[in-house]
Amino acid sequence: MKKVAIVGLGHSKFGVRKDISLREMAYESVKGAIEDCNVGSVDEIEASVTGITSDEFAQQVVPAPIITDYIGMVGKPNVRVEAACATGSAAIMTAYSWIASGLYDIVLAVGAEKMHEAGTSHATEIMAMAGDSQWEYGPFGVTFPGFYAMLAIAHMAKFGTTSEQLAKIAVKNHKHGVSNPNAHMRKEITVEKVLDSFMVAYPLHLYDCCLITDGAAAIIMVSEEKAKELTDTPIWIEGIGCSTDTATVMERSTFTGINSTRKAAQMAYKMAGITIKDVDVATVHDCFTIAELLAYEDLDFCKKGDGGKLIDEGETYYDGSTPINTDGGLKSKGHPLGATGISMAVEISKQLRGEAYNQVEGAEIGLAHNVGGSGQYIFVNIYRR
Repeated sequence: MKKVAIVGLGHSKFGVRKDISLREMAYESVKGAIEDCNVGSVDEIEASVTGITSDEFAQQVVPAPIITDYIGMVGKPNVRVEAACATGSAAIMTAYSWIASGLYDIVLAVGAEKMHEAGTSHATEIMAMAGDSQWEYGPFGVTFPGFYAMLAIAHMAKFGTTSEQLAKIAVKNHKHGVSNPNAHMRKEITVEKVLDSFMVAYPLHLYDCCLITDGAAAIIMVSEEKAKELTDTPIWIEGIGCSTDTATVMERSTFTGINSTRKAAQMAYKMAGITIKDVDVATVHDCFTIAELLAYEDLDFCKKGDGGKLIDEGETYYDGSTPINTDGGLKSKGHPLGATGISMAVEISKQLRGEAYNQVEGAEIGLAHNVGGSGQYIFVNIYRR
């Protein structure tokens, strides 16, 4: 297979984007990716992959052609992909496969979601249908705060994890997000503020939960031959892991972790020829604070049950021994479903270039971990400077 590199990075402002449509927001990120490298225009891009999770959020049954048309790529190959909250990473994997196989040399991966116009209750309902509508959301009304609350309760019962430890994850990510001009919520919070916020699904408070967000992100991916022409700072995709778990959460073998994360991580580490000790910086899927804590353990940053200790010791701050979610994560930056995986790739690429807002000194290897649903899809990507 051909080696594959990321050469161009683009990122819209995340937030409540009443000022812009879905197609315009996608264009904002694509324009940034083109300007970030020596690709002269979209005319040089051979194909594109579009990640959009929900037709309902898009208010358009076939939204990808709307974006393809607006960014000026009519007539060129395009597919839309969907993998729930990991849709952006599915777009990256598809584009990677096209280039690695030799089918194309320059491919655009763009992810976008405009969620806010649906309103909080309807947006929650739309996302709940990413679970099993027949056996979970339909008869019992289980939404994703409820799923992750069950994981939190199980972890607390088995390992003694506390609400204060979960709150510290939110505090850390908000502190990182203050420095990120593209983040949705750029304000610091305290443990007390988290614990005093209203309860969404016990034991998860409001500030344990990520935001409903509008946003887009784009990357330009190329073969090794093209990389030399287009940039002096290529970021190589060294490993890709993808795994799935049962669609119905009640059939899972454990509630104190996500098995598909462990499987995807081992695939990615093996492909990249590394161990977790080689990773200098990571973005992990913190849709809820418990999700980040589980990722610490499932990715092997620490032993099972020691996730709370890792945040207690402050090791996951950008200047700690295990820097995680240096851009604010989903918790502060926001979580526009189709864009999140590509946004993670943008942050890791900036870290490895030495251009990040909360720069990890000397970072050479980065990891991105993206969860779809409650583990129905998992992607783990390894990037190298």
